[in-house]
Amino acid sequence: MKRVAVLGNGGGGKSTLAQAVAAATGLPWHEVDPIQYAPGWVVVPEDEVRAKINAIIDGDQWIIDGFGPWDTIEARCARADTLIFIDHPIWVHFWWAAERQIAAALGEERLGGPDGCPLTTKTRDMFATLWRVHEELRPRLVELVDQHRGQRHVHHIQSPEELDQFLAGVAPR
Repeated sequence: MKRVAVLGNGGGGKSTLAQAVAAATGLPWHEVDPIQYAPGWVVVPEDEVRAKINAIIDGDQWIIDGFGPWDTIEARCARADTLIFIDHPIWVHFWWAAERQIAAALGEERLGGPDGCPLTTKTRDMFATLWRVHEELRPRLVELVDQHRGQRHVHHIQSPEELDQFLAGVAPR
């Protein structure tokens, strides 16, 4: 495991999993959200996002967690030796994202995410995005991940229990 693409809808545990894999392997962990957003949720131009993600993909070792432009998702999957697709039922993504929003409103620190971008200002957008990803992008992700079965190590995590099992098998160095 040297190049790991962690994919899936928001609120599903991608960053938690990516951080655990990074701790266990020593691989550098890169989140896409801080590449896509500057403080205050300012959208970074897509060509700049694409260039930064592609520079990471060109490296020999990485964990990349998140979305970004679709062509960079395809490039990650093509270059990765390991794909981890977190694909819970949509209600789990909604539930866990709501819990994260409540924690943010209570002042708890968030794991990952872009600096200077408070979650509490994006609740409505977040839920709309979760639904859009589920309806529009999830089918494309399923197809993309399926294309790489047999060529890459593919972990298709479909429940909180499977996520817990995966995390239990990842022991930090």
